[in-house]
Amino acid sequence: MRAFMAARVAAVLATQVQAVVVAWQVYDLTREPLALAYVGLAQFIPMLCLLLPAGDLMDRFARRPILAAAWVVSALCSALLWWLSGHGVAGVSSIYGVLVLYGGARAFAGPALQSLLPQIVPREQLAQAMAVNSMLMRSATITGPFLGGLLYALGGGELTYLVCLGCFLLGAVLLRYVTVAHAAPRAVGGTIWTRFAEGIGFIRSRPVILGCISLDLFAVLLGGVVALLPIYAHEVLHVGPQGLGALRSAMAVGEVGMGLYLSARPLNRRVGATMFGAVAVFGVANLVFALSHWFWLSFAALLVAGMADMVSVYIRGALVQFSTPDAMRGRVQAVNMLFIGSSNEVGEFRAGTSAAWLGPVGAAVAGGLCTLGVVGTWATAFGGLRRLDRFEEASPPP
Repeated sequence: MRAFMAARVAAVLATQVQAVVVAWQVYDLTREPLALAYVGLAQFIPMLCLLLPAGDLMDRFARRPILAAAWVVSALCSALLWWLSGHGVAGVSSIYGVLVLYGGARAFAGPALQSLLPQIVPREQLAQAMAVNSMLMRSATITGPFLGGLLYALGGGELTYLVCLGCFLLGAVLLRYVTVAHAAPRAVGGTIWTRFAEGIGFIRSRPVILGCISLDLFAVLLGGVVALLPIYAHEVLHVGPQGLGALRSAMAVGEVGMGLYLSARPLNRRVGATMFGAVAVFGVANLVFALSHWFWLSFAALLVAGMADMVSVYIRGALVQFSTPDAMRGRVQAVNMLFIGSSNEVGEFRAGTSAAWLGPVGAAVAGGLCTLGVVGTWATAFGGLRRLDRFEEASPPP
């Protein structure tokens, strides 16, 4: 368990550092909001193509070596970005090409990470393990952007990508010390399309799961402001890469704080209404950020958005994990990761294109309003989710 957590922290740290530096480099080279949109799109396209086959693979083969291989490919991507930085490549086309490969690696790493944890700990300890895992991940998410901005200020892209390379390789090596005590049963036969249909059919048969993951998809896709942070850092708040790193970390700081609270006082009543309320707070906080011209107010707004997001992530993760049989976990987690990837990477594309048309402030305001609209629509369409009281009520019938 400790080796798994350490491996995941190393990989998440590398992911966060790399995300900050890639966004800064691309915007610094182009000064075009649309260029930031393509950063997300370049990673999402391979994820879209590979996530569902990857999820099927998780249900048929050992997940640990697949995860290690995905992190080795991620390390290769960091090495390529290091080479591009060292040779002073002026354009961004090569960076986009590396991000396509990186997105393919993430398509396998995501479902493997999410479906491996239940194989490491017994079911009765899963909730506690998820809480500890979330805390460590959010801590790495805080440290990563700060570290990325600091490393870039000290040594540019070359130093930063070398650190990412080392972290990905460290994560892959640590997986060798992870003991998989609870092997997953292998999926039934049939074609890959049949197995896909089984996973999709299961999700469609569980409106609580469909509602919570689709709520997160559209709320973040339409309302997320992370892709706009380099523009705000450059042109609105007038802070450097260190300030960008701080803004990137603000949401994670809020997530960790809320995670500590949830660890001490876990949710056990009105989980559905709480999730809808949290997503609404997320939208309002993003509106405050959109209209702010002061760094500390912007930081505080992102902090609150992170706290609200942690509540939503906690509830969604618990519902999906406890409601899914292990034999189908890889496929269900692949769909979940596809929704998450859509909200993050396609959300970055949406934010970048909106900023090109409306300006950064207009794009952020429109996004916050859309998030509030999604909350109202989903609260009506998924009344069962809104009325859900306890997590146990979402468990599949025996």
